[in-house]
Amino acid sequence: MPKLKNAMRGHFVQAYTPGQAEPGIEWLELAKGIVSIGDDTQEETEETAYYDGDGTPENEIISVAGAYTPEGHYYSDDPAQALIAGMKYKVGEGRKIWHKVVSSDGTKEWVGRATVSSIVAGAGEASAYETFSCNIRFDQIPKETDVVPAG
Repeated sequence: MPKLKNAMRGHFVQAYTPGQAEPGIEWLELAKGIVSIGDDTQEETEETAYYDGDGTPENEIISVAGAYTPEGHYYSDDPAQALIAGMKYKVGEGRKIWHKVVSSDGTKEWVGRATVSSIVAGAGEASAYETFSCNIRFDQIPKETDVVPAG
């Protein structure tokens, strides 16, 4: 399999309505002006040594919170950036969205409700273009599905 560029991986967002169990079908691609998307997934671990072993602690992952940090230039007219920028002064469910990540080879996608934090929509030095960034963290392990090719 060839090496794939990060730009081929898709990140999409959609507004969340409190109590909504599933996302709708209209997704907004978070791509315009975005130059980097970091993976800030957090894992919680627990170490335990067992008598049936040699006493060396085994490391077990007990939780995973998938998170991504898009960064780039701010375009206030971009629907995906506008959705996130509009959450800057909201709290609680006002910071919830649906997030979808599509693998760079287009074969898998992960979808789930997420919380947006650390929103920056217009900041920087006077001579620089406005910046955009945020953290999008899944609230639970997202649902993984195989992508069925169109056609």
